[in-house]
Amino acid sequence: MGGDEERLARSFEEHRAHLRAVAYRMLGSLAEAEDAVQEAWLRLGRVEPGEIDNLGGWLTTVTGRICLDLLRSRTARREQPMDDTFVPDPVLRPLSRVDPEQEALEADSVGIALLVVMETLNPDERLAFVLHDMFAVPFDDIAAVVERTPAATRQLAGRARRRVRDSAPPSDPDTARQRQALDAFRAAARTGDFEALLAVLHPDVVLRADAGALVRGVAGSKRLRGAQRVAESAMLFSRYNATARMVLVNGAPGLVSVVDGRVGSVLTATVHDGRITALYILADPDRLEGLLPPDEEESWDE
Repeated sequence: MGGDEERLARSFEEHRAHLRAVAYRMLGSLAEAEDAVQEAWLRLGRVEPGEIDNLGGWLTTVTGRICLDLLRSRTARREQPMDDTFVPDPVLRPLSRVDPEQEALEADSVGIALLVVMETLNPDERLAFVLHDMFAVPFDDIAAVVERTPAATRQLAGRARRRVRDSAPPSDPDTARQRQALDAFRAAARTGDFEALLAVLHPDVVLRADAGALVRGVAGSKRLRGAQRVAESAMLFSRYNATARMVLVNGAPGLVSVVDGRVGSVLTATVHDGRITALYILADPDRLEGLLPPDEEESWDE
């Protein structure tokens, strides 16, 4: 590798974490985000360095374009609307990794609840929302990617912003109160205290459990609404709470069950006024395979 190529490779590595964060927010998939970043590197190799004035801006928009193509392809293949049990890939960290202010920032920017709502946006809306609202990319630059005018691109972001605001469940940003509610949920499920479970669940709580396409029966994917139904489901799987430990899931407190050194499920929640308003559980063995417990996992510097 020549000197220019080495310098370009070093510059790209400086931007890798940022590009991975962009791609993850666009796709909700860790593996696809990594693939998108790699494709951006390949495209960079086909461009003369002198043709790029702002490498960071160029890489961000190229990564956005790659993700947009992937999202459009997903939409074209999907014969039915998105399954309402889908839960995006989680990013796990130990509780001690991030300070409280950073926890709140991460939970607000890339929480599982937000990613779920973003799955309902059309690809162009998601691109405009992610690049502009999360990464401050100018509408003029985004317009070139979606092949629309800046004014139309601004409207895309506005529609996406309203849908996110109207659809995302309310959540208390205080991580201590979030942990308190999850601790109460875990303890009640572990001991079989049904009344205590009902007390920590909002009456209209929604459970979204994604076990993948191959798991059937009571352990299969489901979407439940109401404290009674969610509490009954939690009681069925109380054995998993015996080994669940508190971690950060996308910057917010969550629970991870580990069986024989492998992640068996990941649970996170939104909490409002001390009660759990939504629960998100990923138990798809195919997607959890290779996801290491957070004290062993390589950090994603987002």
